[in-house]
Amino acid sequence: MFVRLTYFGFKPDKLKELKKFYNDVAIPTLKKQKGNLECRLLEPVDKKEDYISMTTWEKKEDADTYHNTGVYKSLVDQVRPFFSKEPVLRVYEAEDVMEHA
Repeated sequence: MFVRLTYFGFKPDKLKELKKFYNDVAIPTLKKQKGNLECRLLEPVDKKEDYISMTTWEKKEDADTYHNTGVYKSLVDQVRPFFSKEPVLRVYEAEDVMEHA
């Protein structure tokens, strides 16, 4: 399984719009992508920290296709006016702990 984490800083006055976009546009778009298992918006408890968009994928190829076809860039570009700083993408390989239980 692969996990993509995008760290975002947002303007405080844009958070309501961001959450609406994430729920109304990003989540439905991601659910249509081959191999997408989950997507979540993580809201920091400490408001000085970044928000994180987390997506999980069955295979690396599925995550790469999502990125390389421009879908990721399109979603990011749609919320670009809300940024207080540029996003940072990090990709991880993850094992499902329950597989070994």
